[in-house]
Amino acid sequence: MTFQGWILILAFVGLLLALAKPMGLWLFALYEGRRTPLHAVLEPVERGFYKLSGIDPTQEQGWRRYAVHMLIFNAVLLFFTYAILRFQGVLPLNPLGYPGLSEHLSFNTAVSFTTNTNWQSYGGESTMSNLSQMLGLTIHNFLSAATGIALAFALFRGFARREAKGIGNFWADMTRITLYLLLPACFLYALFLIASGVPQTLAASVDVTTLEGARQTLALGPVASQEAIKMLGTNGGGFFNANSAHPFENPGALTNFVQMLSIFLIGVGLTYTFGKAVGNVRQGWAILAAMTFLFLLGTAVTYWQEAAGNPVLHHLGIAGGNMEGKEVRFGIAASALFSVVTTAASCGAVNAMHDSFTALGGMIPLINIQLGEVVVGGVGAGIYGFLLFAILAVFVAGLMVGRTPEYVGKKIESREVKLAVLAIAVLPLMILGFSALASVLPAGLAGPLNKGPHGFSEILYAFTSAVGNNGSAFAGLSANTPFYNGLLGVAMWIGRFFIIVPMLAIAGGLAVKKYTPATTGSFPTTGPLWTGLLVGIILIVGGLTFLPGLALGPIADHLAMINGQTF
Repeated sequence: MTFQGWILILAFVGLLLALAKPMGLWLFALYEGRRTPLHAVLEPVERGFYKLSGIDPTQEQGWRRYAVHMLIFNAVLLFFTYAILRFQGVLPLNPLGYPGLSEHLSFNTAVSFTTNTNWQSYGGESTMSNLSQMLGLTIHNFLSAATGIALAFALFRGFARREAKGIGNFWADMTRITLYLLLPACFLYALFLIASGVPQTLAASVDVTTLEGARQTLALGPVASQEAIKMLGTNGGGFFNANSAHPFENPGALTNFVQMLSIFLIGVGLTYTFGKAVGNVRQGWAILAAMTFLFLLGTAVTYWQEAAGNPVLHHLGIAGGNMEGKEVRFGIAASALFSVVTTAASCGAVNAMHDSFTALGGMIPLINIQLGEVVVGGVGAGIYGFLLFAILAVFVAGLMVGRTPEYVGKKIESREVKLAVLAIAVLPLMILGFSALASVLPAGLAGPLNKGPHGFSEILYAFTSAVGNNGSAFAGLSANTPFYNGLLGVAMWIGRFFIIVPMLAIAGGLAVKKYTPATTGSFPTTGPLWTGLLVGIILIVGGLTFLPGLALGPIADHLAMINGQTF
């Protein structure tokens, strides 16, 4: 570890915390439907959309109706994208003449981008036409991100409203978030990327002469526009197979730093928005403090392990940190930081190959996803996932103090606790269940590149990433098979929507409740004690659930490494 590396990490955290309030205030304006400076230009577009679609943005929806509209919208998008990918070979904007994708790969990819997972069982530059990249995939980057933020708004209203039947209007939330946040922000972001050297063209490729005199064909395309929303919307699906390790997606240190900031920006802003929504910004800061602690803990372990390097190589006389799978232009510190950022959020973009990390260095990204990516998390998904743990934490606190638990003025009763536990239990049930299945079936065992505990880690990471809607991978796994494409597709759908529906049910139940003011007997939910309890509950639940799997994978891999054992 170096002084410069820690300066990079601390500068990242400091700038991120400084941006939390401005972003939170902009999101709060959208949450409440207030005017923004962009309304002067874009409000006619918003009104026109409502008129054409027959939507009344002032009509409130109960949680069931909100959920049904959200599910139907996402199902239609899934079938739309599936059709584009299957018929890619006969559709326009296909300069290299790529054929349509297979049934199982089309299904996997359509589900992946619909659920904001962006798992990729393909190489983008060798599989997808420009039309598929733009209309089939990039559109999901906007709409899946907007869906996550809209769902967070719905849960905020559940906590903030008193004796109300509605939790907002799904279509109004989606429209405002897309029109006044994602589109303008990504337009400016894409211009920055273009100025930094990221391509934005409909050309197919360019032939260049290398330094050695050989001729090489470089794939091009509308990269900058997809890259911007890929990061800001915590999508993670790269235009190129190497993702943000590719110089056309991430040219240098400045773009790398901005990409990491943009992955976290909306997530940290939503913590402040939550505080504003419930009338106590300290509630939002308490959540952000817990998130920041978990993030710094994970970053410290990953950076320490990657900087320490591999003892097996040290024994052979090869000193230094672990640079395998990392870009020289980023180095160990920026690669370690990026890996924790992208898995602490449900992004999945990578600037280094996680499969080449040390055993414990690669375990932290795995744990981040297994904890439900509550460490900032994806756009919207992080904060509503964190609030599910907050409900569980106040329930535990209520048991300790012997009274009905309360959180931000709402009594947390058996219905809310049961629904929260149901939503939280989806991850371990699906991750461990699917991993076990793949670990015993011949079709599953054919996938890992490595043998021994690291091969098991590749399987465990794949289903963790799919159910957690992250999309990154221990890429040694050969996943483009009917078995893995099908099973991972099911895992992604369950991991997204089987958490969302119970969460919306909680929002609807809370919205109808009366406000319960805090008393001297109430458990405080803004100070260090509350932050510590939150962190403890998250780590205990995650540890009890996933420790056996981690022991069979990365922990066993680490013990083998320090003893010089290879497979």
